Amino acid sequence: MPRDELYAAYLAAVRPEPMLTVSEWSDRHRILPQKAAAEPGPWRTARTPYLRKILDCLSPSAPYHTVVLAKGAQIGATEAGNNWIGFCIHHAPGPMLAVMPTVEMAKRASKQRVAPMIEATPELAARVSPARERDSGNSLFAKEFAGGTLILTGANSAVGLRSMPARYLFLDEIDAYPSDLDGEGDPIDLALKRTATFRRNRKVFITSTPTLLDTSRIWHAWNGTDQQRYFVPCPDCGEMQTIDWPRIEFDADRPGAARLACNGCGVLIDERHKGAMLEAGEWRATADGADPDVIGFHLSSLYSPPGWYSWADAARDFVAAKDHPQKLKTWINTVLGEPWEDRDGERVDEGSLMARRGAWDASGVPGDVVVATAGVDVQDDRLEASIVGWCEGQRSRVIAHHVLAGSPGEAAVWEAVDRLLQEPIACADGRRIRVVGACVDSGGHHTQAVYRFCAAREGRSVYAIKGVPGPKPAWPPRASKSKRHKGARVWTVGVDTVKDWLRGALAVRDENLPHHVSFAGSLDDEYFAQLLVEKRKTRYDRAGRPRREWVKPKGARNEAWDALVYAYAALEAVKIQRRLVLRLPPKPATEDAPTAPQPARGRLRRVGNLGRR
Repeated sequence: MPRDELYAAYLAAVRPEPMLTVSEWSDRHRILPQKAAAEPGPWRTARTPYLRKILDCLSPSAPYHTVVLAKGAQIGATEAGNNWIGFCIHHAPGPMLAVMPTVEMAKRASKQRVAPMIEATPELAARVSPARERDSGNSLFAKEFAGGTLILTGANSAVGLRSMPARYLFLDEIDAYPSDLDGEGDPIDLALKRTATFRRNRKVFITSTPTLLDTSRIWHAWNGTDQQRYFVPCPDCGEMQTIDWPRIEFDADRPGAARLACNGCGVLIDERHKGAMLEAGEWRATADGADPDVIGFHLSSLYSPPGWYSWADAARDFVAAKDHPQKLKTWINTVLGEPWEDRDGERVDEGSLMARRGAWDASGVPGDVVVATAGVDVQDDRLEASIVGWCEGQRSRVIAHHVLAGSPGEAAVWEAVDRLLQEPIACADGRRIRVVGACVDSGGHHTQAVYRFCAAREGRSVYAIKGVPGPKPAWPPRASKSKRHKGARVWTVGVDTVKDWLRGALAVRDENLPHHVSFAGSLDDEYFAQLLVEKRKTRYDRAGRPRREWVKPKGARNEAWDALVYAYAALEAVKIQRRLVLRLPPKPATEDAPTAPQPARGRLRRVGNLGRR
């Protein structure tokens, strides 16, 4: 290498990092790509002025090694993280690890966010070779550049979290991380260990939408900081205040006219003033942080800039969600950026459930039932099966609960449950429906008998299942990786997820609302006692991390609850496996208003070559 080139390379290596903040770099260099941004073109921090301090705290010159952001949606947090990535590649290169909840989400972020950002920003494109070039160091999960490498991985990948030391660590949506990774511990702890060799100049950016109060990682992390909130001035009196939901005033019949009541003078502030209020705003600490090297911010979607998510949008979404526990939880998490405090157990009791028993039974279920599913719990001396009818809006009617005495090791009790699953169910409108799917628990008693029974009936959507705790999907995308057992595939059901949903559904009291559950008049008091026997508890592991569990008192019976959980899992299975859509059956034609023949809604029918619907 010529002496001049060698000397230039030496100077580039020893040159100190420029005193440029991340927000300044973003305004100077960042280009939002056409295919990945709602507002493509040059980045303008003035569009989201509340992000300026967050970005600058990620700068090398800032005195903080960890930045925590608890947030709602539609505030630009994802692009803030991308700006930091771009800044590090261009002006402060070093090894960087970006962790998403899953490997699949990391793949999506790489293809839809990071790669378009590099291509659209000339300063980054000049430093990261195109992926199409051989040996370019630019792959889906790794982006090499002079002085460092960006690795993208999922919190569900132990290999990815052990990949390399990291000076920069970006932990995105941490509330969706698994609590334990293949028995190796908390993925956040594993990722933080990657920064140990850079303790002097490391930077960690932790962000997420909160989930549940007891177990929200981001809320726990934010509570340990100085809890910075963004204060904006009233355009009328100038008093500095936060934008809080209790002061958003609107008429439930006209939520589009939502306005903010000033905390000082009481004037109602129109949203047209929000842009100027945000520009004049400032961050203020509201608590004493435990560590001066850690700073924490909270932002709700109420701060979303004009043209993104308005106060009127928040009011309309609230009106639509306020009577539905599951929707309200999502609204609180994603709009207010706050955790959901679960109180369903306080609102549901045996008396309120027994009051929902109707004057009907399996011989004449209400006409709004579209399809039925079944859940079968296996005990040493009996099978217990629940038949549940499902209506539009995923409302449900528990049609019957059967206790079939006999050892599951013998054929007679399985023959009895098979007849039950095939028996037509009479509806009050004259229709007859059948059970379209059933889940049989294989995780406890007489496992081999369950496998034999389900293997012979898989064509009728009778599934052998095994319940798994934790934040798992209600129905998996595929059967378990283990080989077929006696010819049956085993499906892992996220029972905690289903129980959370069902307990929320049981709390819906209005029978006209989605998810409401009602019951046949023949169900006895013992049935309802079993529905509520399990309680949600928060327990702490050896490292002090909270974990939510469903706990059954020792010796208590819960077969009715388990069977209802399995019936719901069967509905999810049929919706996914056979593309079932719940719709009301067509109304019969009258002499005055004859109707053209229509396909029977709610049934499974073939549409072209797209499979069963």
